[in-house]
Amino acid sequence: MKRIVIVSDGKPGHLNQSLGLAEALQRLLPEVEIETLPPFTRGVALKALLLGRSSAQIAKPDLLIGAGHATHLTLLALKRGWRVPAVVLMKPSLPLSLFDLCLIPEHDSPPSQGNVVATRGALNRMRPGEKTSDSGMILVGGPSKHSGWDETGLIRAIERIVSEDGRSWRATSSRRTPAETEAKLAQLSGLEFIPAAQTPSGWLPQQLAVTECCWVSADSVSMVYEALSAGCAVGVLPVPQLKQNRLQAGLQQLIDAKRVVALEQWRGEALQPDAEPLDEAGRCARELLARGLFGAQA
Repeated sequence: MKRIVIVSDGKPGHLNQSLGLAEALQRLLPEVEIETLPPFTRGVALKALLLGRSSAQIAKPDLLIGAGHATHLTLLALKRGWRVPAVVLMKPSLPLSLFDLCLIPEHDSPPSQGNVVATRGALNRMRPGEKTSDSGMILVGGPSKHSGWDETGLIRAIERIVSEDGRSWRATSSRRTPAETEAKLAQLSGLEFIPAAQTPSGWLPQQLAVTECCWVSADSVSMVYEALSAGCAVGVLPVPQLKQNRLQAGLQQLIDAKRVVALEQWRGEALQPDAEPLDEAGRCARELLARGLFGAQA
């Protein structure tokens, strides 16, 4: 039995990334156990790092994984105390050379060095399943520090999609979706709307796994990568951009490479899935094994 400890700061997005890699390793190797551990306080982490002793009251694992700045010191303290490899997801706030492997999205401009692997977007847990014929999902985000919100334009775009692509459509929202937008989505004909607050844990991955086509509002870049990882044909709904950022630049690269379709490019035809299925978690898991960081080479 091999064990993975995920240092989790409690943020769902960060945990989703770590679990994506850990579960991909589970699929490649039999009998892998996954456990989560909250990060130490800064003082405890520094003391453990300096003394070279782990103060965690759990059995020694074979691998450490973490995402989010709050996990970095704890990862290094446990790495030193347990003498096991540590993998960090996304660009760390500490020197990259301190970690055994850094999995950094392309949009964060990762440096070219031996312990760095560039990824297409952040890792996630999505997996494709057997697709339901003529199924469609619309994922609606909300305003953020980078994106404004044009509710009228968004509703008009969704009405056009539902009208011109006559499949069975569902839509869901996010924690950032304004209540007024949710109310209008609930009133649209030809669309089953399920608010995010009413979806149980694990609902969206299950839905995307069997959904053929997915439209995502452009503020939700992580969901674009998740829909691609689930094997969906993906379209992007425009939202006003308050300022350019690395995530939006990465999304534009997907559009330019024709891996996703922007609404302004769409002429009513059925979207086609990406010819090159996205499985970044699986690719990174195989790379980790090939480097001998977690058992024998795959």
